[in-house]
Amino acid sequence: MESKSTTMQSARLHYFILISVIIVAGASQGLLLPLLTVMLEHQGVSSDLNGLNATMLYIGIFSTLFFIEKLLKRLGFKRLLVYALTLITCVLLLFPVFKGIWVWFALRFLVGVGDSALHYASQLWVMTTSTEQNRGRTLSFYGMSYGIGFSIGPLGMNLLHFGEWAPFVAIALLCLVVLAAVVFILPNYQVMGAKNDGPALEKRYLRSFQWAWFALLPAFLYGYTEASMNSSFPIYALRIGLDQEWISFLLPFFGIGGLILQLPLGMLSDRIGRKKVLMGAGLLGGIAFLVLPVFGANAWAILVLFMVAGGMLGSFYSLGLAFAADVLPRAYLPSANVVATFIFSIGSIVAPNLAGLGMQHISISSMFWLLGAFFIAFSFLGVFYKRSCRVEPIQAEAAISEPM
Repeated sequence: MESKSTTMQSARLHYFILISVIIVAGASQGLLLPLLTVMLEHQGVSSDLNGLNATMLYIGIFSTLFFIEKLLKRLGFKRLLVYALTLITCVLLLFPVFKGIWVWFALRFLVGVGDSALHYASQLWVMTTSTEQNRGRTLSFYGMSYGIGFSIGPLGMNLLHFGEWAPFVAIALLCLVVLAAVVFILPNYQVMGAKNDGPALEKRYLRSFQWAWFALLPAFLYGYTEASMNSSFPIYALRIGLDQEWISFLLPFFGIGGLILQLPLGMLSDRIGRKKVLMGAGLLGGIAFLVLPVFGANAWAILVLFMVAGGMLGSFYSLGLAFAADVLPRAYLPSANVVATFIFSIGSIVAPNLAGLGMQHISISSMFWLLGAFFIAFSFLGVFYKRSCRVEPIQAEAAISEPM
């Protein structure tokens, strides 16, 4: 009994460290996107070039898709997390040293590589150690941890009063604290199930999307929304007359809305089904986006609508992953995770460019029109989705193991 209790305590500690890693990853993204966008806007960089610069983070995420699954199997969870956190920490400290849009292209790319490694390892760990009965709740906690970090991140813009270096150093210090916990406490779990676990890699990617396309589309929508809100909303806000302090104040409320409803929606999806929850949340979130431009520069109305949209859509990624784990065999989960990251990257790369072009050539409100249309269309697509494969039960011990 004492041994079992000790094991459970260790598992909780490891899970807490993993959650801390995701909070820091969310904080780094939540800070860098609006911070660098505002700094470039003040330098007179055009909105379309500013948006293109923001996509480099997501191009970095995209680039890892060609090797991340094999890299995780070779290194294990701990070493991959250590390398990723070290990379992000070093790059964050380089931003205030090497200023300018062209150097930041490369630095943002490297942050994307590190973030992708952190997310891939942590997502797969959570997915493979949860059951269908508690998967919505477990992945909701994962999503909440990222949402907490993402909401905290923009507040770091207020540190600019101490100098341009201050926000970057603050996030880098958080990374160092979590890195120390990973190095000294976290065991080096290894991914099990190697070469003969299921069909060829390419077929697993294709079949994962074929069988779970509706569960994987939320990754695209989440990536598109995240990139639009954090790279394009600061431009929108400045041009409708809101000042920089309002931007750092408003952006966290999108994440706060997600935090409030993340767990309730996850638990609701365990009871009534994840497809119904995704469809309903997409419809309500899409309507909130469509209504937002009507209120112009009314900051309090924007705040309320951010909380509504964030509450409905903040759990989209985690709910989508949970739904994918429901409808796919266990052998397909690592590949489905890669597909989700791929689709997330596509949405994230497209969003700043599409939003920037729309604001430059169509209307300053076009980013919200498109966001609303995407989510409403997704909700109606759910009518046509039917599960087409049977699921193997997921056993935690088949997914990861601790080396002797």
